[in-house]
Amino acid sequence: MSRNALSAPLALVALAMTPTAAHAEAAAPAPTLDYPDTARGDTVDPQFGVNVDDPYRWLEDDVRVNPKVAEWVAAQNQVTDAYLATLPGRDTFKKRMTELYNFERFGLPTKAGSRYFYTRNDGLQPQSVLYVRDGMKGEGRVLIDPNLWATDGATALAEWRPSEDGKYLLYSVQDGGTDWRIVRVKDVATGQDLSDEVRWVKFSALDWAKDGGGFYYSRFPEPEAGEAFQSLNENHSVYFHKLGTPQSADVLIHATPEMPRLNNSAVVSDDGKYLLVFGSEGTDARLGVTLYPVAANGVGKPVTLINDFANNWKYVTNQGPLFTFITNKGAPRERLVSMDIRSPGKLTELVAESEVTLVGASRVGDRIILSYLGDAKSQAEMITLDGKKVANINLSDIGSASGFGGKSSDPETFYAFSSYARPTTIYRLDTATGKSEIFAEPELTFKPDDFSVEQRFYKSRDGTEVPMFLVMKKGLDRSKGSPTLLYGYGGFNVSMTPGFSPTRLAWVDKGGVLAIANLRGGGEYGKAWHDAGRLDKKQNVFDDFIAAAEFLIAEGVAGKGQVAVEGGSNGGLLVGAVVNQRPDLFAAGLPAVGVMDMLRFDRFTAGRYWVDDYGYPSKESDFKNLLAYSPYHNIQSGVSYPAVLVTTADTDDRVVPGHSFKYTAQLQYAKAGDKPHLIRVETRAGHGSGKPTDKIIAEAADKYAFAAKWTGLNVE
Repeated sequence: MSRNALSAPLALVALAMTPTAAHAEAAAPAPTLDYPDTARGDTVDPQFGVNVDDPYRWLEDDVRVNPKVAEWVAAQNQVTDAYLATLPGRDTFKKRMTELYNFERFGLPTKAGSRYFYTRNDGLQPQSVLYVRDGMKGEGRVLIDPNLWATDGATALAEWRPSEDGKYLLYSVQDGGTDWRIVRVKDVATGQDLSDEVRWVKFSALDWAKDGGGFYYSRFPEPEAGEAFQSLNENHSVYFHKLGTPQSADVLIHATPEMPRLNNSAVVSDDGKYLLVFGSEGTDARLGVTLYPVAANGVGKPVTLINDFANNWKYVTNQGPLFTFITNKGAPRERLVSMDIRSPGKLTELVAESEVTLVGASRVGDRIILSYLGDAKSQAEMITLDGKKVANINLSDIGSASGFGGKSSDPETFYAFSSYARPTTIYRLDTATGKSEIFAEPELTFKPDDFSVEQRFYKSRDGTEVPMFLVMKKGLDRSKGSPTLLYGYGGFNVSMTPGFSPTRLAWVDKGGVLAIANLRGGGEYGKAWHDAGRLDKKQNVFDDFIAAAEFLIAEGVAGKGQVAVEGGSNGGLLVGAVVNQRPDLFAAGLPAVGVMDMLRFDRFTAGRYWVDDYGYPSKESDFKNLLAYSPYHNIQSGVSYPAVLVTTADTDDRVVPGHSFKYTAQLQYAKAGDKPHLIRVETRAGHGSGKPTDKIIAEAADKYAFAAKWTGLNVE
């Protein structure tokens, strides 16, 4: 997944912290905050014998529709802005983050015909620009510059895919951070858009027919007026769009009205003779697979390959009727298998499950490249089509590799490698020779060797060993604790792997420590690791995160009162839950776009997918478990809480901002100590993707200046 999006201010009466007295000020009582009055309703929901109070139900309404919600947001932002303006570290962080962001960045190239397509950002452009070059040595030219689409930089180029011959580019537009997409087609030679336009696309793969005459996509029905950002997403269906025709003429390929909660995503096989549709109801890797033969006049009769919705299936390649998949069937850490579509369900193992987790596979030429995670670090190797190992692909010790896409007709592929202190370098790999060379390497304004990255292991409450990455500046005095930013996610099979973040590196550059915990609920160690942190095991995730903070303090990495916790989306839930459970342990909490009301999350937009990890609020056993940790429902009155800065965005239609609004209102209402409990609501932004660079920097500077204030990090 993944996994954030925020921005906008908050405010009130606060005294400025002087650079020379940072730690003393951090420990001093905060000035009294004059929070906006928030009307409390009398809504009570009786559920399974429990009367559940929900006094801020009205804050669930869309800010674009309910003027009272809009007024509340404006008042909260005013208070927050005023408070943040008192923090001396804010401008310092913003300046350093801007410097660290200001380097040329490239995205992974995609080859189509003789053309290469790739994104590039000169450093501080709001959005990356899509380039194309003719041949590897050709000069790149701008094909799409999304920075010209909106004056505020908040309209982004999202997914894109060239046709097989590179003649056309299929691309989608994301406005203001929403998950909705508008899909268009561009003539690559002329740079002109065709008349084609497709709307109400969300959570969709985009794939061309092999002849380039049209494309497959998935969409939801058009929402009712005023409901686009809140209504449940159901009846996801696959369509085919023929170039030169209106969307109303698109052909419905695959729909599941008998199972309206299925997401259906289509992929064209390597040889173009088949269309595979993968269906799943939630976020779990439990899929059904339907295959359609592709003919000149459309698709043929469907063949059901998998219909038990019990395991993960990822298409890798096919040789005629022999299809290769990654699956966790019989292998919690995944394996590579083949299936003859003439005998659906019958599997032949090509590569067995190993001690490391198989996370990806792709065919390039006559090789398959396998990507693994070993203790959350990337590994990769090449094998033959029948599973025999050819060679390892040498990567740096601690880092993340991605990419390795390609075609069966071409041995060339590209991959990216990055780490916490090293931005992405793009490599070109010839699978026929095994030779790698640098395609694009950034020129930096800092020295990666000035920072150290190490991996540590600690024990959680039940004795489970959990890995953690630590990033700090070399030469940091480790004889005493340092203010530490602890980040976690812990859910949905998402792995926290090493990656470069200019904003987090600014925290480290100013003398703080960055800690990333690989909590249960993630995918670092396969299905068993995920299962150990979801449903009735969700408390394990919170225990892992609390144990991480205790470990940092016990080991002297951080001192008591020097740990700030951060997380986004499911990680925002994580921060809200652990702050409720251990308010004494943390100096500050930074929950971003979090799922905060665990009893109503499934009623909005994509929330109904999350029952795989959280359970069903309508089922008694799940309800009791959810109520026990729901951040909104478990705020303690009469207990001194750490400083909290909630961040969300008005156009977040993944985790609707009402979650954060209600949580903040309840936290401000509770007698939870005198430290600030504020919310920052960004405008024209969503759950994270598509956010312009300047908004990313502004929000991060606010968050880390806030964390610095309350952990005692002197950034001046």
